Amino acid sequence: MFSVLPKKIVSPVLYSFPIKYVSSTSINCNTAIGIPFAKAKEGSFVQDAPHLENSFEGDAFLKRNLERILPNNVYSDVKKELSAFGARVATDIYKLGRECELSPPYMKLQDAWANPHNRVVTCESWKELKRVSAREGMVALAYERNPKHQGFSRFIQMSKNYLFYPSSGLYSCPLAMTDGAAKTLEVSGFKDHGGAYKNLTSRDPERFWTSGQWMTEKRGGSDVAGGTETLAVQDPNFRNMYKLYGYKFFSSATDADVALTLARVVDPATGKTTAGTRGLSLFLVHVDQPSNLHLIRLKEKLGTKQLPTGELLLDGMNAELLSEPGRGVASISHMLNITRLHNASASVSAMRRIISLARDYSNRRIAFGKTIRNHPLHVRTLADMELECRAGFVLFAEAARLLSLEESGAASNDQQQLLRLLLPLLKLYTGKQCIKVVSEGVESFGGQGYMEDTGIPVILRDAQVTPIWEGTTNILSLDVLRAVAKTEGQVLVAYYQRIQGVLDSSVNPSLSECCSLLEQYRSQLISFAQNNSDQLEYVARDFSFGLARTLAGALLLEHASWSGAVESDVAAAERWLRQRDLVAQSLAVEKICNPSVTSIQKLDEALVFDGYDAKNLLSPLF
Repeated sequence: MFSVLPKKIVSPVLYSFPIKYVSSTSINCNTAIGIPFAKAKEGSFVQDAPHLENSFEGDAFLKRNLERILPNNVYSDVKKELSAFGARVATDIYKLGRECELSPPYMKLQDAWANPHNRVVTCESWKELKRVSAREGMVALAYERNPKHQGFSRFIQMSKNYLFYPSSGLYSCPLAMTDGAAKTLEVSGFKDHGGAYKNLTSRDPERFWTSGQWMTEKRGGSDVAGGTETLAVQDPNFRNMYKLYGYKFFSSATDADVALTLARVVDPATGKTTAGTRGLSLFLVHVDQPSNLHLIRLKEKLGTKQLPTGELLLDGMNAELLSEPGRGVASISHMLNITRLHNASASVSAMRRIISLARDYSNRRIAFGKTIRNHPLHVRTLADMELECRAGFVLFAEAARLLSLEESGAASNDQQQLLRLLLPLLKLYTGKQCIKVVSEGVESFGGQGYMEDTGIPVILRDAQVTPIWEGTTNILSLDVLRAVAKTEGQVLVAYYQRIQGVLDSSVNPSLSECCSLLEQYRSQLISFAQNNSDQLEYVARDFSFGLARTLAGALLLEHASWSGAVESDVAAAERWLRQRDLVAQSLAVEKICNPSVTSIQKLDEALVFDGYDAKNLLSPLF
């Protein structure tokens, strides 16, 4: 009766035979057939989980870029700090961040006896991350401008934040806004006014403040000019003090100490406000005003659940005017530069974290008789992810380097122009690629990548905010065009010159073909911009992606030409320039195609709205 048994028992998990006997005597099946182990239930196999590594020591590309960009003595000094911090990121900081994910914030409006509380409650790990951030100087590093950093304080600070983000439990978000607020106060002349700037840039956990951003209202996100309805009524007793009345629809870091917000100043003589951008002014508010600030609700989000994001009602909230009246949007430009750089840091470091885990897992997971590291297709997939990560990183590092030069007063006009162009390019490109790479990384874990208790899906859920926050891809593509228009093309001249500098300094004969390709891509982009100005808005996304990819190719080539470059650096540059289509087909010809842009747009309408009829709409999404 057992003739169907295989000759070789491979695993107790696979073979357990429920056999029914006529006899009333209880017989263990495995004993009856002579198998020398107990009946299998769950099996004995346990998959070894991927391990976190020291995020600095394990990131060889980061280390080589720091070594190339920083002066030798600065790198020797700072690498010790970053190595120690990289170890913390993989251990105690990671545990704090994970606890923030598992114990998200909630709103407490009153206690059991109806005493009003009107506050956001966060877990103890969130509070500890604030203290960690202060001690580690996550904001302060950039503003101390330590002479031993030789003008690279901002670059070092952003490198440290890059390490911090994946384990930070999204505390990196209030840090980004705090950094942006500190920058705004500094350039607005409020550095020595009151205590806000000193607290925002303090290393003392007892003094350190965080800042929120209360910009978005119900009518709009990026369209603050058309969407801001909050009113600012001047306090007759204090020249720069106002009372704010309005509703803020997306208020990040609602547990912050202060916040920057936009409002329309009411003319005391007429009771009217000015419409559009010219009517917006920038204000600083202290959050601890329970009588004038009402929490309506906390947002239920796809990701970033660790971060309290709320809807707020401002009912006579005291606020200090920071900008000149009507200059609010212009005043937040410095803040946007900082927060977009932080957003890129989050995007690139999320790519780095998923790759780090995936490559470790490839040494632990066995499939079809060998570790998945030994399956060439799997390693090729990881290599493609690594290439995208490196491209994003060199763009991020370039922006941080240029901002360091600007803040230390050492940036040339071309470097300032390039930075103006690069920041929106960086944010839009890395945010979009982050989703692609992290999603691929989640897939590399198979079914386990989809299981919440592995800690892997949260990387993808949190990453989804990066192409949305601080401007969607299309909004930033239009910002790129505004930069070109407002500078009368000077940003593209600076872009051209930066790539030319790479071409002139590349002396490695093996990279000559890459140089030719780079020059070809650059010429294609510049030529299209010069000859198709009437079509640029329609292809703004393609144009911006082409600029980003081509500049990334130049920066990868520059790194590969460095004397300290290794084989993988050269391979990255070659693959990026030889195997990638850096410029979209829509930009590859003099005109998009023979028909006019208007007729093409009509075809777009036909494709998108084919079958759409208001009569078919049955119920709102809820």
